[in-house]
Amino acid sequence: MSDEEHHFESKADAGASKTYPQQAGTIRKNGYIVIKGRPCKVVEVSTSKTGKHGHAKCHFVGIDIFTAKKLEDIVPSSHNCDVPHVSRTDYQLIDISEDGFISLLTDSGSTKDDLRLPTDDNLLSQIKDGFAEGKDLIVTVMSSMGEEQICALKDIGPK
Repeated sequence: MSDEEHHFESKADAGASKTYPQQAGTIRKNGYIVIKGRPCKVVEVSTSKTGKHGHAKCHFVGIDIFTAKKLEDIVPSSHNCDVPHVSRTDYQLIDISEDGFISLLTDSGSTKDDLRLPTDDNLLSQIKDGFAEGKDLIVTVMSSMGEEQICALKDIGPK
């Protein structure tokens, strides 16, 4: 063999996949599915019967969990679909910076400063008003496929 050292470009996150396969026929309403490369929550599923030459097909209607756009897909029910790993984590709000980023306190005691304020106007005003009043706020962050976004807010009383 050669004496050269091999260097591999590694952008892995412990080998964890962003999605996992699941048979299309087993995906139900309120589950998650990847449509056109976006993680979506399934709001409607309809299954057609097998035709003369083919498979039964599942028609999925999903809402993108980050942009709230409606996406549709039709997949043979025996084929596999990608299902995103979706996780929700609660963090305590520490600070809101001028440039639209927020500081959050993690369970381990460290800070998380890489999240932007949500684009949803209702949630945005609740966060800003609650923070201005000096309330202790817990924000719920949904993360999937390398994206993160604040999706909910809880008030745990004044500081």
